[in-house]
Amino acid sequence: MLIVDRVTKSYRTPRGELPILNGISLSLEHGAAIAIMGPSGSGKSTLLYILGALEPPSSGIVTLGGKDPFRMGEREQAAFRNQQIGFVFQDHSLLPQCSVLENVLAPTFVARATSDGAEGDHHRAHSLLSQVGLGDRLDHRPAELSGGEKQRAALARALIRNPALLLCDEPTGNLDSETGKEVIDFFRNLNAKDGVTLLIVTHERRISSVAKRVIAMRDGAIVETTDEALAAAHGGPA
Repeated sequence: MLIVDRVTKSYRTPRGELPILNGISLSLEHGAAIAIMGPSGSGKSTLLYILGALEPPSSGIVTLGGKDPFRMGEREQAAFRNQQIGFVFQDHSLLPQCSVLENVLAPTFVARATSDGAEGDHHRAHSLLSQVGLGDRLDHRPAELSGGEKQRAALARALIRNPALLLCDEPTGNLDSETGKEVIDFFRNLNAKDGVTLLIVTHERRISSVAKRVIAMRDGAIVETTDEALAAAHGGPA
């Protein structure tokens, strides 16, 4: 479903080119769950933004469902991202002035997420919020939610469009151990029971338990996914 072929990324600085990614190649099948691990500065978040068509690569090819978003015009690319990719960020990125229900529905204001229009969107939003345990929080504002509830609301929002791919950037980074476990369990069920395709970027080993495959990154490159390679990616023993 997702194919990444020899992707590089670098930025221009006053001191010259700063390489971030060095020839990344990987593939992701429908229904897969992959965790990308590595220390800060390893390039994992940059890779995630490229996979989500938020940042173009310097070279290489990325295709999702056989389509290359970086060959699209700006409006077509935005529509592709809205319809095909769901995002969950570490800081939730909920709109503070909107209710939980309005936050979940926000992506549908750009383009109808379901074929039966607004009524179908509302039905799906209610269903998703019930699934994540927020069925009684529809009218609450984000400030009235706990950290775990905010992250679950962000998950419901990411799923409202039935995305082909769900990208998660450090989704438990701001959560305590118990709340993080709840979110991890939800990810596990999401993949196992609903078949949602997941790619989770994290530096936390606990969330790698969700994944069927773990990729370790270091210095902008993928290293072997053995215990020794994971230990190297973290700079210490497994």
